[in-house]
Amino acid sequence: MTDRDPLYRRHRFPAELIAHAVWLYFRFALSLRMVEDLLAARGIIVSHQTVRLWAEKFGRTFANEIRGRSSCRLGDKWHVDEAVVSIRGKTHWLWRAVDQDGFVLEVLVQSRRNAKAAKRLMRKLLKGQGRAPRVMITDKLRSYDAAKREIMPGIEHRSHKGLNNRPENSHQPVRRRERIMKRFKSPRHLQRFVSIHDPITNLFHIPRHDIPSSHHRELRSVAMNL
Repeated sequence: MTDRDPLYRRHRFPAELIAHAVWLYFRFALSLRMVEDLLAARGIIVSHQTVRLWAEKFGRTFANEIRGRSSCRLGDKWHVDEAVVSIRGKTHWLWRAVDQDGFVLEVLVQSRRNAKAAKRLMRKLLKGQGRAPRVMITDKLRSYDAAKREIMPGIEHRSHKGLNNRPENSHQPVRRRERIMKRFKSPRHLQRFVSIHDPITNLFHIPRHDIPSSHHRELRSVAMNL
């Protein structure tokens, strides 16, 4: 994006600076005030509220672009898991699906942990990916099996907690942000945050042990320029 893009109209700061601030906020476990301080150290004076508005306005556009460019490389083995999240004293569940390489396929905040909630996640996955997986791996929650029989009856299903570490590891960055942000304010707030945060995480998710370091640096440079 450039300063001539209509998205940046009436903003007094250049497009590169705004994009950098949004990238800092979603890429690292930083609070809004931390991003404000990092910019101030470089002589750029903006308030943390301005950073928040930038993150809300521009983050969605960045995430949609990243999602469109990276969808072709996602795998055909889905790992699905759910994590409990407390929001204003009420229990909610963050449902997450990742592929065999750890790329996030879908995240969905729901108030229930039952077959209906699992069906909703699977329908959203099928719509977003445009195809069914080769195999689906979950923990031993019976709701997954009930939902799979109705939504994806012909798909192989492996139910074993020891095989499902990938989505559990994928929850960790959001857990860190939850502490930094002193908990999420509402289910909508959490859904909005993870729907932007996870595509940006996908962009910089480069399995380093699988490729030479020179290729890793090349892929990272490409990610920085997107």
